[in-house]
Amino acid sequence: MPNDFEPEVGHEFHIQSPFGPSPCKVLEVDPPHKLSFSWDTDGWFVTFLLKEVGDQTEFTLIHGGWKHDDAVVSKAHEKSSVIRERMENGWVGIVDQRLRKVVEG
Repeated sequence: MPNDFEPEVGHEFHIQSPFGPSPCKVLEVDPPHKLSFSWDTDGWFVTFLLKEVGDQTEFTLIHGGWKHDDAVVSKAHEKSSVIRERMENGWVGIVDQRLRKVVEG
């Protein structure tokens, strides 16, 4: 998604989601191992972790801060469980398909 991200702690930026711009803030930068930022106004955070494992790199993505399944996500006007499932499928597509192609060539 289009954004104006900069890798410095405290940097405020926006991700252009299908529901409009989402305000974000960089929470932690520990190159090349960790990047974490808050996403939107519902308490979400996203963390990317990289770990050397032999001659490979293990990648972990954490999208946390979810509210109860029945809680309504204000911007989307849908239940948290619905948005979480939609985003989970999106992350799978981004990480397991697009990122894999870039990394593995």
